[in-house]
Amino acid sequence: MKTHKVFLLSLGCSKNTVDSERLMAQAEASGIIFTEQADEADTILINTCGFIADAKEESITETLAAIDKKTEGVIQRVYVMGCLTELYRIELHEEMPEVDGFFGTRELPEVLAALGAEYRKEIYDRRSLLTPPHFAYLKIAEGCNRTCSFCSIPKIRGRYKSQPPKQLLREAALLKASGVKELNIIAQDISLYGYDLEGKTLLNNLVLQLSDMAFDWIRLFYAYPLNFPLEVIDSMRERENICNYLDIPLQHCNSRILQSMNRGINKRDTIHLIETIRDKNPDIRLRTTMIAGYPGETREEFEELLQFVEETRFDRLGCFPYCHEEHAPSYSFEETISEEEKRDRVAELMEVQERVSEEKNQMFEGKELKVLIDQIEEHIAIGRTEYDAPEVDNECILKIDDKAVTVGSFCIARITDTTAFELHGNVV
Repeated sequence: MKTHKVFLLSLGCSKNTVDSERLMAQAEASGIIFTEQADEADTILINTCGFIADAKEESITETLAAIDKKTEGVIQRVYVMGCLTELYRIELHEEMPEVDGFFGTRELPEVLAALGAEYRKEIYDRRSLLTPPHFAYLKIAEGCNRTCSFCSIPKIRGRYKSQPPKQLLREAALLKASGVKELNIIAQDISLYGYDLEGKTLLNNLVLQLSDMAFDWIRLFYAYPLNFPLEVIDSMRERENICNYLDIPLQHCNSRILQSMNRGINKRDTIHLIETIRDKNPDIRLRTTMIAGYPGETREEFEELLQFVEETRFDRLGCFPYCHEEHAPSYSFEETISEEEKRDRVAELMEVQERVSEEKNQMFEGKELKVLIDQIEEHIAIGRTEYDAPEVDNECILKIDDKAVTVGSFCIARITDTTAFELHGNVV
């Protein structure tokens, strides 16, 4: 039976978002309509996340809610795709027989066939955006070859596979033509881009070619610290439309823990990398991610991490409690830290970062910055500077009064006040 109206719920990360957008464009080409509300559809399709416990729980909760709607006769079919299925297909099938089909992360043609749509290779570059129309993500690679002990992504997504540059440039051209102003480059690991295609990094070449396409902003996410191609930082300094911003998840600073995590880098080399990046581009803002409560992390090792964060002064930082994932290599390690202690350590680290963020933001007071407007509420515009990525970083909250400002437009803002995670000001 062909599906005519689908409610798509896309959970998890921006990589998942791109998968959902690609699926939507393919399905729409076969005449399928996507609805804003689940109750307006005949089919619910859930693109799940399976990375950490909270994400798995959300995916399962949403699937059970969709099954309830099917049981009540509100909808006719439920399909589940993505990361959770990749890890637990057999178990999910046994526990949720009401679901009409489970699909992994590499089964786009099969999902489309279940919906009654046809997979068309010739429109692979097309996407129906789930983000606001002025920014989009460009996924330059799939999978991961790293073997970080805490991570199940290689099992979920497979080996690293770079997307061919020509295909990415076609996809970017379509995004540009649709009105995208900010292009966010993502992958599980952008540092490895190109090695599987030509035996060398192609990241800088790709970034320069995208820069030539005259996007207003190009932003780089998820750079693995080992063998990061530093020429990208030179390009960032030289090209106005490549944002002075890099997301480089470090996870820890203690050399013993980094070795146990199988990160391939020690504390000394990590510090050298950060110093080199900042020397090459003094205007760069660095975002990183840390894990607290890793198996065997002593109080002294955690305090070393606290000191590292205080001294390194990252511009943006997120911290997560270690999650004991059964499909990750570290699952064989003995958990030595309670959930409560993990949460306490995360809170302690974020307290340090909050002080750093507050001091760094104060340096913007009295300055004028270029801001991209994401939303408008009455006399307030909410936007971001080039130093802030969508959804995870600082917001810039501006009084607009009688100024003509629209969503997706750029403006110059004078910053009058700041907090740890917000800039406040007026449109000039």
